[in-house]
Amino acid sequence: MAQVISNSGHDDMIVRPPTSIVLTSTLRARVLTIFLQHDAVLDYYGRRLATCSSDRTIKIFEVEGESHRLTETLKGHDGAVWCVAWAHPKYGNILASASYDGKVFIWREQGGQWQKVFDFALHTASVNIVSWSPHETGCLLACASSDGAVSILEFKDNSWEHKIFPAHGLGANAVSWAPASAPGSLVSSAAPAATLRRFVTGGSDNLVKIWDWNPELKSYAPSETLTGHTDWVRDVSWSPSILSKSYIASASQDKTVRIWTSDPAHPHEWKSTVLTFDAVLWRVSWSLSGNVLAVSGGDNKVSLWKENLKGEWECVKTIEE
Repeated sequence: MAQVISNSGHDDMIVRPPTSIVLTSTLRARVLTIFLQHDAVLDYYGRRLATCSSDRTIKIFEVEGESHRLTETLKGHDGAVWCVAWAHPKYGNILASASYDGKVFIWREQGGQWQKVFDFALHTASVNIVSWSPHETGCLLACASSDGAVSILEFKDNSWEHKIFPAHGLGANAVSWAPASAPGSLVSSAAPAATLRRFVTGGSDNLVKIWDWNPELKSYAPSETLTGHTDWVRDVSWSPSILSKSYIASASQDKTVRIWTSDPAHPHEWKSTVLTFDAVLWRVSWSLSGNVLAVSGGDNKVSLWKENLKGEWECVKTIEE
């Protein structure tokens, strides 16, 4: 049964799933939520919880065991706040928020006080999600918007720079960064490869796209377009695992999740395994080790999936409200 944060401080209810389905990525611990318009994210150490809602506010909670205490309310957005994301702690206590108002805010805590330190307002429609890159690549934030564009914000030389470019013609719904190291690099005897700046996006054009940074042109360009979904791609998630293969999960309005895999020997070949569900799907999220995938959908269920020794994906647990 999901734990309801009854004193969330939001005008809208926030639902917090049980600890067993809180899965972490490279940079964050994300709590899967039942309502699309809300997000709830634990920081790197699991001591703070940031939530957001269609009441246009962001709440910061101190978490101690099973208890939580509201410590701050951040205001400034003019529309529903869809997503919040913590930066890696090496860059300080920094939180990003994305809103229906088309803006991305960067918040920073200094001396116990939260302040908005950057306001990015070049998108012309709702910004649906924000995602921080692995800290090894720098302080980079990817933003996906309903205007079809993706923007990358970078904090460098004590100031914020940005790049914005078209990604999905009918709207960009999701973005997720690849690990900073190539698959197989941990077990390879070869010299360490350069740090990767790579991410995946999903859009309302039913496509999944992989983007790579070109250091010579100083721009991002699509290197792969993955087809197969027959309706909007609602979410994408790149597995943090770098042991043997690259794994990307995509969740779609077509009631399927596709798990895309690529091995180092054939980096431009992506094969997909299709998982079929009875409801539209909203979110996919990998465990910290990258071997367990959580899927949530419109039926208020969360299912956990794992690859067996035969390379087949099996549902190992289902959690219902």
